[in-house]
Amino acid sequence: MQNFVWETPARVHFGKGVIEELPEEVARFGRRVLLAYGGGSIKRIGLYDKIRELLKDCEIVELTGIEPNPRVESAREGAKLCREHDVDVIVSVGGGSVLDCSKLVAAAAKYDGDAWDLVEKNELAGECLPIIAVMTLAATGSELDAGAVISNLGKKRKLPFMHGPTFPKAAFLDPTYSFTVPAWHTACGASDILSHVMEQYFVLDANPIADGFCETMMRVVVEETPVALTEPDNYDARAALMWASSWGCNGLLSLGNGPSAWACHAIEHEISAYYDVTHGAGLAVVTPRWLRRSMTAETAPRIAHFGARVFDLAPTGDVMEDAERAVRALEAFYAKIGMPADMEALGVPDTENVDAMAEGAFTAFPLHLAMKPLEREDVKAILLDAFRK
Repeated sequence: MQNFVWETPARVHFGKGVIEELPEEVARFGRRVLLAYGGGSIKRIGLYDKIRELLKDCEIVELTGIEPNPRVESAREGAKLCREHDVDVIVSVGGGSVLDCSKLVAAAAKYDGDAWDLVEKNELAGECLPIIAVMTLAATGSELDAGAVISNLGKKRKLPFMHGPTFPKAAFLDPTYSFTVPAWHTACGASDILSHVMEQYFVLDANPIADGFCETMMRVVVEETPVALTEPDNYDARAALMWASSWGCNGLLSLGNGPSAWACHAIEHEISAYYDVTHGAGLAVVTPRWLRRSMTAETAPRIAHFGARVFDLAPTGDVMEDAERAVRALEAFYAKIGMPADMEALGVPDTENVDAMAEGAFTAFPLHLAMKPLEREDVKAILLDAFRK
């Protein structure tokens, strides 16, 4: 087991009705609030009115319309509002995209240059506004990490923004707010959670404690997602997915493990940068193909073990066959929850940008540290394979 340091500064409020505790968290930082959210879903479920009532003694300015793949333009607008209104604290309400945007806003509001500078060079970020996260979707787990992913469609770039001070100061997780999340977004969120765990699990230098955490999280997603899709207001299923989401990126799942390249995210980010696809759906297309491309005599036992522990596949004695059966079980799960199986189903029309995407995947991710080190030809092969049914 390797050395590690782990810190989680956020105070988590989990369960029904915890939003009532929002005013005391906001009061820790001030009265001038940037309320950030996406479309109209928080208004339809009554959460917007509830928050406005709870924060009636605060001065509130709103940043609305934040995109599913958050754009740098929204962050620029948010930073401008924060400076103009001398904002004390950001309250992010919605899913991971809203929170990712809010993290860049928090840093850009204290930065003299353009927000995109901070995405291209994370080290330029310094002081940040505090963030409070109110989550309505189980997907990214951004409420318990200091990372974000921001798109610049003009440059065809989708890059990570990592900066410690953007870690939310508090997170509100009420599973009832996810009851009305449509089936598609529920499934995409589940795919995202599963991928976050797999990115940390599929390493060669693992330890049994991390493995136990990861395997439990993956089983939870596999078992509870179909329940949430057929019974949208099933509290236990929604609660399990929301808490699994929070564990996905908080670092706990990989403590003591060797490095992870986050290879599937590297590849999917390129697809999203060019075609603005839904992140979880793109991951469902990429992940099985990455596993097959990574399958060697050294890695197959790990993939086969995944199949045994997550999908209860009995070993046959042929480790390569067992690894392939594990990948097929994963594909069957994606199909069961309605995820696309190939690029055509994802909405990607042709192979025109494959070379550029294969090149771009290496911009921000250490793909040489993947379970099977990846070269550009490997990434290109994975992308091209995704066009085959």
